Amino acid sequence: MTHPFNPALSAITCFACGTSHRVGALHTVCESCGLPLRVDLALGSDLAPDTVVSTTVPSLWRYGPVLPLSPSAAVTLVEGWTPLIEVRPGTWVKDEARNPTGSFKARGMTMAVSAAAALGVRRLVAPSAGNAAGALAAYGAAAGLPVLVAMPQDTPPAFVEECRHYGAEVRLVAGTIADAARWLTGHRREHDFDLATLKEPYRIEGKKTMAYEVWEQLGRRLPDVIVYPTGGGTGLIGMWKAFDEMQTMGWIGSERPRMVSVQAAGCAPIVAAFQAGADRTQSWPNASTSAYGLRVPSPLGGFLCLQAIRETGGTALAIAEEDIAPAAVDLARSTGIDACPEGGAAWAALARLRKEGRVTETDRVVVFNTGTGLKYR
Repeated sequence: MTHPFNPALSAITCFACGTSHRVGALHTVCESCGLPLRVDLALGSDLAPDTVVSTTVPSLWRYGPVLPLSPSAAVTLVEGWTPLIEVRPGTWVKDEARNPTGSFKARGMTMAVSAAAALGVRRLVAPSAGNAAGALAAYGAAAGLPVLVAMPQDTPPAFVEECRHYGAEVRLVAGTIADAARWLTGHRREHDFDLATLKEPYRIEGKKTMAYEVWEQLGRRLPDVIVYPTGGGTGLIGMWKAFDEMQTMGWIGSERPRMVSVQAAGCAPIVAAFQAGADRTQSWPNASTSAYGLRVPSPLGGFLCLQAIRETGGTALAIAEEDIAPAAVDLARSTGIDACPEGGAAWAALARLRKEGRVTETDRVVVFNTGTGLKYR
């Protein structure tokens, strides 16, 4: 078998303190400070797009040379390469509902489960608000690995039954995803491996492919604005990382899309920190929203989301709970795209940005719908 890791994988370092970690070993968070790790690849300044992009591969694995795992080692259900739909002149919706298990979580799980399987993990575990659990259950089944997920008690039944359908063990815990994570910490076996958001370095590598796809689908150009619903923030951070990679390879210059982080008013730690000028998020008390993917009161990567927003000249918005569902309905009825509540929040945020003049008619805008609305009904 081909070596599972890309030979270009050059380093694994801490996003926060820069501590180096051994390449090819199993890692969780930084052994020095406990914050997220990043995967770095040696990418030449003359690495042309045509040598990176395999146009015959209809999945995110089309970008093999900029991914940490060899496509030959992929645990894949043909994820990614989702449509970018122009819903009005200059405005596109990236519809992540077309992924396996109906959400963008498939992108992170294909990479993380592939790495875990290659490194000999025996059982996969994770806390989840819904979509990540379903994706982990599916990719665990594809890899032949048992899965345990802990989810809040009020998670919609469709998410719970989806996990059981794939053979995962499900534990329902009172509270939020933070409470589910605490339960999992106290009940893990010795050889369990936790694939929680930013608790290992590979999910972000799958999520970064959203940026590569947008660039490719827009004719090898970047949009002016990206509107992104943000819970744990892996996708936002991943795209931010991908833009730096593109610049390193000479595909783009220093320009960046303005990254807009969208949260629910009932759980908005990133928005609060951004508005306060802080560089770290604080735990959000009594987190509550029907957009379950946004109910992340203590995002481990909150400080990275804030960096991404500020470095790209973006902003962070909190959407009132009563505006989320109507926006999802509006998106569905005006475009035919079945949006999840998180996608509805992003659509509502774009309407506010246009009303306030922060996004103009000449701006090229990509809005992310991160999952199907079917699981919420």
